[in-house]
Amino acid sequence: MKEKRMYNTIYHSFTKAGIKKAKLLAVLIDPDNFDITKSTSFLKNIPNATTHIFVGGSTVEENKTDNLVLELKKHIKLPLVLFPGDVSQITNQADGLLFLSLLSGRNPEYLINQQVKAVSKLKNSTIEVIATGYILIDGGNISSVASVSKTQPMSQKNIQAIVDTAKAGELLGKKLIYLEAGSGAKFPVGQKIISAVKNEINIPLIVGGGIKTEKQKQKAYLAGADMVVMGTIFEE
Repeated sequence: MKEKRMYNTIYHSFTKAGIKKAKLLAVLIDPDNFDITKSTSFLKNIPNATTHIFVGGSTVEENKTDNLVLELKKHIKLPLVLFPGDVSQITNQADGLLFLSLLSGRNPEYLINQQVKAVSKLKNSTIEVIATGYILIDGGNISSVASVSKTQPMSQKNIQAIVDTAKAGELLGKKLIYLEAGSGAKFPVGQKIISAVKNEINIPLIVGGGIKTEKQKQKAYLAGADMVVMGTIFEE
């Protein structure tokens, strides 16, 4: 008999926060840009409001994700959630996995192929898998996600297309929608986009990329983001 999983513990934190109208904050750590020997000092400097730690990047050397998650577990009790650029970054050491489908692009490798490749790693795993519709939005630069996936981000001017893409993700059964301006974005996802998407979907909304200040974070929350993801600003 297979070990029984603890289902939906992390996802429940999203739905519970939504009911209470609380906001979530994830700090994203890219294993390729992170000095693992400085984990303790890094974690001491993250915001007190942090509720989750995301781990992942567009391209990561083999075993770096696994080693980083194991090290972080020594110093923090927050949920460690994988935000992988590809199947090689999946490790059972984490608490959860954003099982991403890149809905904004039309490259089958990131719509379904990577997910199929992940099945052998996940079918006997105890990690919580959360189906996530991932939508890349133009942040004013050529992001690593766009480069690796060979897809184009959606224009911030085409709000209806973004809303329809998010709604399609929900109708396909995604549990989360993630609006991403990309690492190093010159500007974050606009408030009008966040509000329009939030008004259309009935599942939690994550917003990340280009959010570097408290003011930008609060704008995203006010527009309707259930979770804000901040990353590179803490690695600098």
